[in-house]
Order: sequence, then C-alpha cells, then structure tokens
Amino acid sequence: MSQTLQAIRGMSDLLPDAAPLWQWVEDGVRSVVDSYGYREIRTPIVEKTELFKRSIGEVTDIVEKEMYTFDDRNGDSLTLRPEGTASCVRALLEHGLLQQPQRLWYRGPMFRHERPQKGRYRQFHQVGVESFGLAGPDIDAELILISARIWRRLGLSDAVTLQLNSLGSSESRAAYREVLVSYLRDHAAQLDEESRQRLERNPLRVLDSKNPALADLIAAAPQLTDHLDSASAEHFAALQTQLDSVGIAYQINPRLVRGLDYYSRTVFEWVTDRLGAQGTVCAGGRFDGLVTQLGGKPVAACGFAIGLERLTLLLADGWQPPARYLPHAYLVQVGEPAAHSGPLLAERLRDALPALRIQCHCGGGSFKSQLKRADRSGAPLALLLGDDEVANGVIGVKPLRGDAPQQQLTEMALIAQLRDLLATEQEES
Repeated sequence: MSQTLQAIRGMSDLLPDAAPLWQWVEDGVRSVVDSYGYREIRTPIVEKTELFKRSIGEVTDIVEKEMYTFDDRNGDSLTLRPEGTASCVRALLEHGLLQQPQRLWYRGPMFRHERPQKGRYRQFHQVGVESFGLAGPDIDAELILISARIWRRLGLSDAVTLQLNSLGSSESRAAYREVLVSYLRDHAAQLDEESRQRLERNPLRVLDSKNPALADLIAAAPQLTDHLDSASAEHFAALQTQLDSVGIAYQINPRLVRGLDYYSRTVFEWVTDRLGAQGTVCAGGRFDGLVTQLGGKPVAACGFAIGLERLTLLLADGWQPPARYLPHAYLVQVGEPAAHSGPLLAERLRDALPALRIQCHCGGGSFKSQLKRADRSGAPLALLLGDDEVANGVIGVKPLRGDAPQQQLTEMALIAQLRDLLATEQEES
C-alpha cells in the first residue's frame, strides 16, 4: 500500500478552526501600521540565492545550513526567502524607490530548515515593518511605538517585555569583536561546540547562546555598550530619552545581538516567558549598511519583524472569534420548493446587504439535522425555509443565541432586521 501523504515536517496546515485567530491578529496589525502611514509591499517568495548571501552573510547558519536553495531549469540558483528585509530592499532598488523616504510593511511565509519545535517551524510567517531614508533615533522610537501599540491592540501588553541594545557602527563593532574574541579564547575550554564554531566565524553570536552552562561566562564578557563610538552612543541615549518621554518601559540587555549580519546601532526584541525557549516574539533594529551591501547608495534603514506563529500561540488559550468572523445567518432549506427558492433568496439578501455573511445549507437532511448545523456554524440567526414559508412568501427567523422568540418575516422585513444586525456589529467593532 502507498504511504499516506503528509505535510512536510515543520510546515503546518492552518485549519479552518484556527484561521479566525490568524485573521484577527493580521487585521489588528494591519490597522495599527496603517494608522502610522506605512504602506504594504508584496515581494516574491523565491529570490536569487545571491541576494541572501550578500545581505545575511555567507558565514552565517542561515545561509550555510538553513536555506532552501535549488537550481531552476535555467541553472539559476534560487532560494525560498528566509526573511523579508532583503527582498524589500531589492524591490526598492529595482524600482528606484529610494530617492525619498519609505515607510513599508509586508507579511507572508518565510522558510528555514531548522529543528522544528513549539513556536519554531520550517515554514513560518512574519509581519515586517520597515523604514528607509530616515537616520535619526526618532524613527527607531516610532517603530517601537508601533510594536507597543500592536500589543495593546491584541491585549498582550502584560505578556511581553522590551529589551534594547546598541551594536554601534561597523568600526566600533570590529574593535569590540577583537576584545570579545580575546576573552572567549581565554575561556575556550568552557565553550560548547556551537559556541566554538561561532567564535571563529561570528563571535558576537556567542553572546546569544541559550546554553545555561554558559550563562556566567557570557555575563562576565566585555560589554559592547562600553565600546560604542560617540555617534552611536548619542543615538542610543536619544532613543532612550524618547522612549522615556512616551512611557515605554524597557530593559537594556548588553548581550542582545541579532542573528543577521546587516544590523548596526539600535537592536531590540520583545520577549515573553510564556513560550518556553522560543521567547522572542518580535525583533528588529537598524540596518543602515544593507542598501549599500546590495548595490545601492547609502540609505538609513530600520525595522522589525513579528513571528505570527508565536503571536497566535500567546493568544490561543481561551480566545473566542469575534462575531465578524462568523456567519450572520444560516439558511435552513427543507423540501423541494425551498431547495429551489432558497439560493435565490440568499442571493437577493447579499445584493441588498453586501456586508452580510450568510451560509446556505447544502446536502439535504431533516429540519433537526440542519438546525444542528446552523447552531454549529456560530451564526446568531437561522433562516427557516420550508413548504409553508415558500407558499406564504415569508421566512422563519429563529434566534440561535438567547431566548428571543421565533418570527415569520417578509423578505423586506428580514432585510430591515439584518440591516440593524450589521449596524450593531459595525458599532461594536
């Protein structure tokens, strides 16, 4: 017998019962970024491999071990995007959009061949929010404000904590790297295998180790903030002043580094203690050198990305879909006359009320079985159509939530009642 086909490990299906939570999160994020004047950009899922080698860095785990890379029929090396920023910069350069500041956001799937675990998958979804052409700490603060407002919108302010650091300029970071490497080599015997590899290739990532056995060693390491150039130190101090002025609480984490080589100066993460080891829900910072790395003129840039899988995990317990993700009405159709006239009635209702969500029963069945399906749909109303209703030109209206009595309404009266239902929903949303 042939083996049952299953999804690829680490690439999960989003089933209909889970989709309303994702839609609610995405709607909330979109409404927040829209309110700050950010515009959506959509880029291809597949890019030339060279894009990610140049942006992320060839000697990184992402490029060397985690990317899904293949040759197409023309012999070109292509890669499923492991992150969204490089594609965003490529698009701006290709279409000549960096002559003026840009505030952009995007969403979609990313791909990395990592070990799957709770909150960490091989196909994962991100929302990215990015700004180009603005160099001051005020735009760093705005991005943090956007992320903080997203948490308030989703009811997660108490679940996350903001951590800040500065990586300084490339020159000051290079000087710090020498100091850090010297310290780590003096303690090489205490390093695990992963950290020994990072020491040779990307020593700042040693500071990001999650191995508890290295916690004391990392805590005693030289701090990058003590080696910042003066301009980066002033930028970081100004950012903190702005966050203080708007009441955004934060922690300075001198061990906070980003896994991508293109970051400089400000870096930040929103973290939670409710998801175990995968505690970073949102991460970002400044990447002023990335446009130059990809062939453009120097352009200041900063942004952040939110992992939607982790966000929905934080929200999943006890979450109930708002009414706007459920049908307004379920049309029960019993008997041959109703089966003929029911779909036409539903179409007339949709024409009269374009915002109406009405689900028609299909597949026959008894009145009782159809009513059970109406209840399971989550709709507040069941519209009942049988032989008598068709003959008398009325529709039965049975409330499925609460104790209101059943009614017999003409089509015009039904439209008026449904219009009131839509108005109430609009007011509540």
